[in-house]
Amino acid sequence: MKQTHMKKLIQKLVRMRNRSFTLDASLSQADLLQFMWTQALALLRGSVIILRFRNSRGMLRGSRVRFQYLSRITWGNFLKVGNDVLFSALGKNGIRLGHHVSIGAFSRVIVSASLNHTGSHIHIGDRVGIGEYAYLGGAGGLTIGSDTIVGQYFSCHAENHRYTDPNILIREQGVTREGIVIGSNCWIGSKVTVLDGAVIGNGCVVAAGAVVTGTFPDNSVIGGVPARILKSRTL
Repeated sequence: MKQTHMKKLIQKLVRMRNRSFTLDASLSQADLLQFMWTQALALLRGSVIILRFRNSRGMLRGSRVRFQYLSRITWGNFLKVGNDVLFSALGKNGIRLGHHVSIGAFSRVIVSASLNHTGSHIHIGDRVGIGEYAYLGGAGGLTIGSDTIVGQYFSCHAENHRYTDPNILIREQGVTREGIVIGSNCWIGSKVTVLDGAVIGNGCVVAAGAVVTGTFPDNSVIGGVPARILKSRTL
């Protein structure tokens, strides 16, 4: 296959996820072959899910990816999962992933780990990209809208421990769960932490390292610990 034909094929495939994608002109044929080989292996690993009576839908699956409570997990076309990712869907409404979702290596997508108080859900829209080492907890419910992009070391904790009674061990006081909602078309920087009850509107930008609590309107630029509105994208 000539390099130009190979580039056209790769661009066509990647543009299914990113419509504005263009290959760098400096890439050699060897670079492209390495990329295609890596993707072919991931596609082959993704097809193994068929052996568990599920349609892989073109899944690109890294090494050592695990699915717990698989019957509670649904995904769209061309799910891309990095190495060493864990999905655990123990919860009332499980895990639902849209089309062209990407989850970075070493991430954890866990609805709940509790058998006496199972969690709610993790629902992720279409064309969402999440970087490496993410922790997504869905005990109180976690929803991420379509076309949101997220940096590395992102964490969401949709649950809080009660601690108000000093005469009772904190671990015995139970938890509260309000859930987390993150809108569509957001850009969330690396090492952002989102805590239970947070609502981030559509089109928001969250600065790296922010700790997000509370509610933020659409098109807000957010940063700090705790996070606050720095400016609006529309003003």
